[in-house]
Formats: sequence, C-alpha cells, structure tokens
Amino acid sequence: MSHGSHKMPRRIGFVATRISGSDGVSLEIAKWAEVLERMGHTCFYIAGQSDRPPERSAVMGEAHFKHPMIESITNQCFGRGLRTPEVTEMVHEMKWVIKQKLRTAMERFQLDLVIAENCLTLPLNIPLGLAVVEYVMETGIPCIAHHHDFAWERERFLLSAADDYLHAAFPPPLPQIQHVVINSQAAREFSRRTGLPCRVIPNVMDFEQPPPPPDEYARDFRRAIGVGPDDLLFLQPTRVVQRKGIEHSLELLRQLNDPRCRLVITHAAGDEGDAYAKHVRRYAEIMNVSVIFADQRVGHQRGTGPEGQKQYSIGDAYQHADFVTYPSTYEGFGNAFLEAVYYRRPLLCNRYTIYRTDIEPCGFDVICMDGFLTTEVVDQVRQVLHDPKRRERMVEHNYRLGKRFFSYRRVEEELSALLAKPALH
Repeated sequence: MSHGSHKMPRRIGFVATRISGSDGVSLEIAKWAEVLERMGHTCFYIAGQSDRPPERSAVMGEAHFKHPMIESITNQCFGRGLRTPEVTEMVHEMKWVIKQKLRTAMERFQLDLVIAENCLTLPLNIPLGLAVVEYVMETGIPCIAHHHDFAWERERFLLSAADDYLHAAFPPPLPQIQHVVINSQAAREFSRRTGLPCRVIPNVMDFEQPPPPPDEYARDFRRAIGVGPDDLLFLQPTRVVQRKGIEHSLELLRQLNDPRCRLVITHAAGDEGDAYAKHVRRYAEIMNVSVIFADQRVGHQRGTGPEGQKQYSIGDAYQHADFVTYPSTYEGFGNAFLEAVYYRRPLLCNRYTIYRTDIEPCGFDVICMDGFLTTEVVDQVRQVLHDPKRRERMVEHNYRLGKRFFSYRRVEEELSALLAKPALH
C-alpha cells in the first residue's frame, strides 16, 4: 500500500463499535468525515452498526458493544479483580474473528489510513481494541486514535480484571499511533499515563455555515410535543442520565415560578437504565413543574418515528427553544454547549471541569452556575428571557467566538498536520 503525501487524496476508514444515531462519537465522526471529504479524501465506515451509506460501510456484528459475546466479556471483566480462563479464551477467539473481518474490510475498501474512534479508549469492546492494535502492528497502516472518554473517567471500569488488556489497547501506548483527545484535561492525563504526546482537537460545529432559518416542516414542532404558542420552552438537549443534572433545570423552572415554563428533554435514557428517568419524573411532580420527554419526536434527523409520527431534528428543537439548560456535572467536552451557541440560543451552563479549563477562557457570555442554583442565577435567566436586546447581544457574541475557536476550519488545520506525518515503514 502506498501512503502518499498529505496532499494526495486518501482512502480513510473510521473504525468504531457503532456509527449510528446521535451519540457524541457518531456525531463527531460525521463532522470529521465532512471536513475530510471537503479536503478531497474518501471516507469509509467499519463498525458493529452503521447508518452511513451502505456501499461505504462494512458492518460486523462482533464490533458492536451489545454483541452477546462482547457483552458477556465486558460483564465478566469489570466490577471484579479476577477473570476466568474461559473469558480469556473468549477474548482471544473474538479478537481473531474481528481481526479477520477487519482485514477483509480494509482490503475491500483499499484503505490507507485508519481513524479509530473511541474503540481504543473506552473498553466496551475489548477484542475490537486488541484487534485494531494488532492489525496496525502487523500492517504498519497509519492510524489516528480519536479518544473521547477514557476508562479511568468512568466509575464502572475502576475495578477491573482486564488491566493487561487496558494497558495494551485502552489507550495503546504506541508511538506508531497518533493520538487525539478532545480536551486539555484528558491530554494531561493521557500523557501522564502513556508518556506519549497527543493533540487536542475539541468538538466543533460548522460555524462557517450558519443553520438555515426555521422552515415550514418544523412549524408545528411546539404543538406536536405539547407546548403552547405562548409557553416558554426550556430545552434540555441531553439524554436522561444522572451526570446531566436535570434536577437543576427543574429547580430553575420552579424558582422562575411562571406557569408558562415547560422543560423539554430531547433524548431518551440510553444505555444507563431508567431509574434516573423515574427520579426526574417524581422530582418534577414534587417541584410542580411541567416536564416533557420528547425523545419520541426528536431524532438525529427529520423523518418518521417508529409509530409513524412525524420526527423533528435536534436542530428544529433548538430553533424553537426560548432558552437552553445545560447543568451537567461532568462532560468530556460538551456538544450541547456548542449546539446552543450555533443555533444562537441563550443558555444556562454548570461550570463542569472541562467547561472551566477549555471553554470558559474563550470568553463566552453565558449564565453560569457553580454546582447549584443561586437566586442571582435565576434572576439572570429571568432578565435574559425578558430582555430581547440583551439576548441578541449575548447570542451574537457567542456565535462569533464559536466560529473563532470551535469551527470546522480548526479541525481541518489539525487533521492536515496529522495527515502530513510520514508513515512508519
């Protein structure tokens, strides 16, 4: 395989457990792919599930973290200190199967660069990670590992019977692979643990192309989800999981004490169970606040939902929101923050760690809370809701900063530098 100069068009394969829907990793893959295609490269997708063009996708069930064998491996490797010889055998067997399929896909697409998307970061599919690392070591194919969230950032991976695998591939401490992380905190921790350098490329939005104005399709969005024309729509554009701090949004509405306020939550609970969703519903009742779970009506893109109902995009939801709440306690970066800025919406944001280190220094004008809601914060929200001039100043200022620091151009510059590195053989 020839690995030409970075000016040559490359055939680039994204490898991930799933490339589908609206989780952060799938969204960032779409953005990188768009940038790479604009640069003249061709992108392909290798994953356990893919909603990208079928002729450019290689789907292998074993790559998905929900594959029964893979799920069984994960369950038996974490939350305990020892694993059985049978589990080790399963890991090697699955790794072998995945590596064969990986090789077939790579040859079919004639790839000359691989981007491993979070599959060498979060050990949700141990055999996949090991297979990718071995394939790189056997072929010398240039590889960029794009790391979104590491095992050491997640409670459930702290106690592990797979430390040997984690040291080998999550992340792999190999100079043959170019490592990219999404925030400065992760960069420090990555380098401390591996001794290797890495590049920080934040999540981005296409700020050079502002969103189109609201159109006919979404005109009935509010009515469809049960929000009246004079209601105030507070958008919580997240999944219903504990670290998203939805209690704070409910508390905000309680303290605003305006019967027109509605909290709309866009995403379902996802893969972390529904105990928290129950808690949120109960909390809303106690607070006497109107909350709408709109995940049946809001999708990654427009279309038709499972029951034949009209589905709106997350962009439609932002366009119809009066205010965005983002009280997360922990985020790897904070896509929803950038989306709110991109759709020119005022927002309340909790100062989670990465916000403080990587976003706040840019000088955005947002209403911030520090772990809990104060009356000052509530008053600031009230002021922004009732003062269109203040709101306009705020969102225009933020859009300019978004364009400066978190646009596609930033990714293009970074990826050009990564692609310019010579191959190692």
